[in-house]
Amino acid sequence: MNPLLDFSGLPRFAQIRPADVTPAIDQLLAENRALVARLTDDATPATWAGFVEPLEDANERLSRAWGTVSHLHGVLDSPELREAYSANQPKLVQYWTELGQNERLFAKYKALAASPEFAALSPAQRRIVENEIRDFRLSGAELPAAEKKRFAEIMEALAKLSTDFSEHLLDATNAFALYVGDEAELAGIPADALAAARAAAERDGKPGWKLTLQAPSYLPVLQYADSRALREVVYRAYATRASEEYAASLARAHEFQARAGAIESEPPAADAVAGWDNTPLIREILRLRREAARLLGYASHAEVSLVPKMADRPEQVLAFLEDLAAKSLPFARRDLAELEAFARDELGLAPLEAWDIAYASEKLRVKRYAFSSQEVKQYFPEPKVLEGMFRVVETLYGVAIERDEAETWDPGVRFFRIVAADGALVGQFYLDPYARESKRGGAWMDEALSRRMKAGRVQPPVAYLVCNFPSPVGGKPALLTHDDVLTLFHEFGHGLHHMLTRVDHLGVSGIHGVEWDAVELPSQFMENFAWEWRVLEHMTAHVDTGAALPRPLFDKMIAAKNFQSGMQMVRQLEFALFDMHLHFDYDPDGAQTPLELLDAIRRRVAVVFPPVWNRFPNSFSHIFAGGYSAGYYSYKWAEVLSADAYSLFEENGVLDPATGRRFWEEILAVGGSRPALESFKAFRGREPKVDALLRHSGMTEPAPA
Repeated sequence: MNPLLDFSGLPRFAQIRPADVTPAIDQLLAENRALVARLTDDATPATWAGFVEPLEDANERLSRAWGTVSHLHGVLDSPELREAYSANQPKLVQYWTELGQNERLFAKYKALAASPEFAALSPAQRRIVENEIRDFRLSGAELPAAEKKRFAEIMEALAKLSTDFSEHLLDATNAFALYVGDEAELAGIPADALAAARAAAERDGKPGWKLTLQAPSYLPVLQYADSRALREVVYRAYATRASEEYAASLARAHEFQARAGAIESEPPAADAVAGWDNTPLIREILRLRREAARLLGYASHAEVSLVPKMADRPEQVLAFLEDLAAKSLPFARRDLAELEAFARDELGLAPLEAWDIAYASEKLRVKRYAFSSQEVKQYFPEPKVLEGMFRVVETLYGVAIERDEAETWDPGVRFFRIVAADGALVGQFYLDPYARESKRGGAWMDEALSRRMKAGRVQPPVAYLVCNFPSPVGGKPALLTHDDVLTLFHEFGHGLHHMLTRVDHLGVSGIHGVEWDAVELPSQFMENFAWEWRVLEHMTAHVDTGAALPRPLFDKMIAAKNFQSGMQMVRQLEFALFDMHLHFDYDPDGAQTPLELLDAIRRRVAVVFPPVWNRFPNSFSHIFAGGYSAGYYSYKWAEVLSADAYSLFEENGVLDPATGRRFWEEILAVGGSRPALESFKAFRGREPKVDALLRHSGMTEPAPA
């Protein structure tokens, strides 16, 4: 059997080959289209059992097969898999667009909503029907034939452009390799990062050390390398990935390499580098999104994007972001002034350049709080961190997390199960923690299986948890920075939202059907526990001595928690405002470029202004390839929700099982079966307030003059 067509259990990763993709997808699409033809026949009753359930079954099979392919495309990319993915993605887009525009199917849902049966359905089932009717309208089901055809063409084109954007960025990231032969050039970089760089060079058959643009290599250079020239070369390459500036950045890196050890290596071919430029893709994506919105009767993509979200209008989102910016800017300006003075007076760095900021910030942190991120990192070996994080979840929710067995796509991937107090299986998850060249950057959670009732039995949910942490080196476990720990907690929060659902209907189970601007609530909520002493004292062990994190060092971390929080806040607001304006009131056919729009936003809300050659939009995957278009603000809105939700734990005890049980029941368990605001109010007892976020960010004192 084609392993992609085996739905009897977990994906058979060890057997799946790129050649399996097309036959599996073609077969499933043919079966689904035949089923849709039967379900839309007049003889098929407009009932839940008559057409909703069989359609859900068929679409789940297709989603599971394609979800496995998409997952592998993200974590185990290869030319063969990329070719199979690119060949089949348009077929999927075409099918889902056809389905969303099927007037006869749309009529069935409307008939069900108007029937006596609708009132007898469960709240979750009614919510699914209402969401489907909404989504039919957003898919162009009510458009005339010619416009419907154009809408389908746009959806297919956008899917390809988003894939191209992501692949260009991955290729550009992987193309950078800086081999350094003179160890003096690497002064300041921590020993574990140097060991990883040495091992990377050895794998390539090169002497010296290999630096890349993957986070475990890039971040230590920017934060610790004493060589300002090295920091500039690496920063410039990272900041110009997938742009017309990238070739010049690679040339500068090659010149640096010749000076820093004369190690021979071939730079990427010029035509390949030029082919990775995402600049034209950005304009085309924006044009097509606007055209699709106007076909649906909306003025902008932002208005379409907000239909299934908590926010009502783009103006409402912009007002929220501008208000946060006004509250944050005085603190951000103070943060930058302090950093510039320190860099000038103590480090001789004037003016402070973009590639100096992380380096100078680390030096200032060490001076002000008498500890470094590298010192803290020694207390966070990955196995101990996992053990401690699992203990938090077990304490709050009364479950057990245990190792399990499953086929995986890489030897570094592990598999776990979550078990209830009565021994019942709650959910399972894969953990893929380490960076690889075949893996796209960042961290994310995705679903392998979702909870649903099937043939009278519950199908337990299964999640993918993916990070890009440094791999173990030299016989020692991987060491995580505290930022890495926060990332792990964040993604596990998403995973718990998926796995701890108690909803048995697929369309609103777990994260399904949850408003996009509320979906980050459980993930950002989880991050708070990584700042609690009662948690950290049990999840730390020095890599050499085994000693737990000393309380005085923890106290310094807490004192430094809001170090540069103003700068960090306005940076995220800059991104969110850029995203919303791009999709609301920006004209992609006008004279202003996206970069000029970003510069205008920076002049209003930013304190750090990058070099003119910085091409941040070209790597902004969240909005051009990751589903966050006109939705990046949701990180900030979810921070409001998560900080306010966590304040109840602060009141009742941060590891209080009763409060944990209430959070599970009112937030995690209900998934998308009711509006997110109702779930929040059921947990917190009131509407959300911004106060807790400002307090957690250290911005409750009078604003600096």
